[in-house]
Amino acid sequence: MADEFMIDEIWIADDDRGVRFVLAEALRDAGLPVREFGDAASVREAFREARPALLLTDVRMPGEDGLALLNELKTQGIGPVIVMSAFTDVATTAAAYRAGAADYLAKPFDLDQAVAAVQRALADVPAASAPAPALVAPTHALLGESAAMREVFRLIGRVAASDLNVLITGETGTGKELVARALHEESARRDKPFVALNTAAIPSELLESELFGHEAGAFTGATRRHPGRFEQAEGGTLFLDEIGDMPLALQTRLLRVLAGGEFYRVGGRELIRGNVRIVAATHQDLDARVAAGLFRADLKHRLDVVRIELPSLRQRRSDIPLLAQHFLATAAQELKLPPKRFSKAALKAVAQRDFPGNVRELENLSRRLAVIAPGAEILPADLGSEAAVPALGDWTDALRDWATQALVDGESDIHTRAREALDHTLLQAALAAHGGHRQHAALALGVGRNTLTRKLGASRTRRPSKS
Repeated sequence: MADEFMIDEIWIADDDRGVRFVLAEALRDAGLPVREFGDAASVREAFREARPALLLTDVRMPGEDGLALLNELKTQGIGPVIVMSAFTDVATTAAAYRAGAADYLAKPFDLDQAVAAVQRALADVPAASAPAPALVAPTHALLGESAAMREVFRLIGRVAASDLNVLITGETGTGKELVARALHEESARRDKPFVALNTAAIPSELLESELFGHEAGAFTGATRRHPGRFEQAEGGTLFLDEIGDMPLALQTRLLRVLAGGEFYRVGGRELIRGNVRIVAATHQDLDARVAAGLFRADLKHRLDVVRIELPSLRQRRSDIPLLAQHFLATAAQELKLPPKRFSKAALKAVAQRDFPGNVRELENLSRRLAVIAPGAEILPADLGSEAAVPALGDWTDALRDWATQALVDGESDIHTRAREALDHTLLQAALAAHGGHRQHAALALGVGRNTLTRKLGASRTRRPSKS
């Protein structure tokens, strides 16, 4: 073994030669020396002569996977390590961070972001790396392969191990409680209680008692001492759903608890100190409620330390087939029914439908089909009118009317102008749905990032006519 190790190289371990090439070129362009490997065994062999300044490793490779390699490297104090994967989920992401990964890149990733992640990890190298715990990857009910959900999984993995309060936002039925449970299960509090309370489902006069408990005789009907949800969740996580509907008077009491960690039971004089992590959720715009005087700004700031925004199902439409088939199989198993499957046409029809109730509505539809669909294969006719393909006439009829009038008026370049308008509309919608991230927007539209950038530039210089 060499007396001295090289410490200035960035190592890339990925069985996909194309990924290695483009990532290596991007890092070299940033002035960083790079060494490439096709599997974990090659990395181990290289350790006999050298050590990397940083390792970027794929999760799924031939032979040993990247997470096992990460676990061993961290126990030896070698790092930092950045994990890459096209198969992002909560368990894998959280396990990587728990084992000491400096960052997690969901494929396909933006090369500029990857280079920035490497530079950030190199700047944050600690003086010594503590041994990491063995990886444990529990399963979670959260499913999705879309870019939007991969970002949610990455954020859960990043913040789960902390004790920071988290605010989960999103429309009704998007799975906010599932995110809260994943945060709990991937945290150091996983062996302590997870307690959930829907603040909108409890009458306001009873909500205080539900949260903080009460003493015997505190009010009519209080015949014995009752521990509240804060006490029940001691050492664990308290999930407060629909926090935006909490009465103002109770918001004040909750704020005091969050500020000092202490509270009294209703009718009690004993000061109780709690150790609870708060995860809150709402489908409402808290900023708007603060502006309207319906929610305390200081409480919002206490709760909104980290925000996780869940996309609606129409913003992650590519996940619908995966979810529908999962719910159908789960329902058949739970209800002890013969297994069923969606035909391609039926699955396409489901995927094109708008679900105002989001994932919950899709799950209910799948469970109904598991019971009432007559055959082993679900056909479009089994879906009923509620799940039929949405009519495209609203915009195609308007397009037809515009084209007809343009032809009557003898206008020129009709096709070019219509195509430019279509491109501009699709690009803006995709960028808005993916927070301005061009790589994710391009993936959602099914075009390359360079194509999107070119079209976006063209749409800015040649805005379509509104005639």
